[in-house]
Amino acid sequence: MSEHSSVIKEKYNQKADKYDRLMAPMEKMMMAKWRTQLLRNVQGLVLEAGVGTGANLPYYPAGVKVIAVDFSSRMLELAVKKLPQTKAEVELKVADIQALPFSDNTFDTVIAACVFCTVPDPFQGFRELRRVIKPDGKLYFLEHVRSENVLLGPVMDYLNPIVLRHMGSNINRRTEENIQRSGMKILHCDKLFGDIVKRLTVIANK
Repeated sequence: MSEHSSVIKEKYNQKADKYDRLMAPMEKMMMAKWRTQLLRNVQGLVLEAGVGTGANLPYYPAGVKVIAVDFSSRMLELAVKKLPQTKAEVELKVADIQALPFSDNTFDTVIAACVFCTVPDPFQGFRELRRVIKPDGKLYFLEHVRSENVLLGPVMDYLNPIVLRHMGSNINRRTEENIQRSGMKILHCDKLFGDIVKRLTVIANK
């Protein structure tokens, strides 16, 4: 793991205990609805990349097996507490999205929610997801990205170093571009909050 990855990992270990409290207002306002929509088409063997404290777990349907990974061990300790709330069969595992411990073409579905703002090398992360998804599998992402608005975009660029230093996340990631650069194809893009929050349906395009 790179030095930068270790720094980000430590930030999330440190803020894990207060993470759910910080996110609670947003969960009530919009995230719960968005998570339900994100998970409605999952099937087969599912990889959740960056499960965090397990916010998605209550929204998984019955009949799927989920391997949920995160590089923050403290986040996973909190995710364990949400296991009784899920209908799916779930295995939690410490792993880095940038170097996944799985064979090629393993998963039918990949899920990631508000994750690629924190992955130190998002391009490598997407390459790894492309590697482990089956050729006919689908990937579903819920991500906040850099706005293309001529005024807001540059403001996000300006503020990003401050947010990254204090929060460990980026607010100006060009996620769609990174997905396409990694060799995958975006089938659908649903704009949920202007052009800042998007739900993306992706195929590996192998």
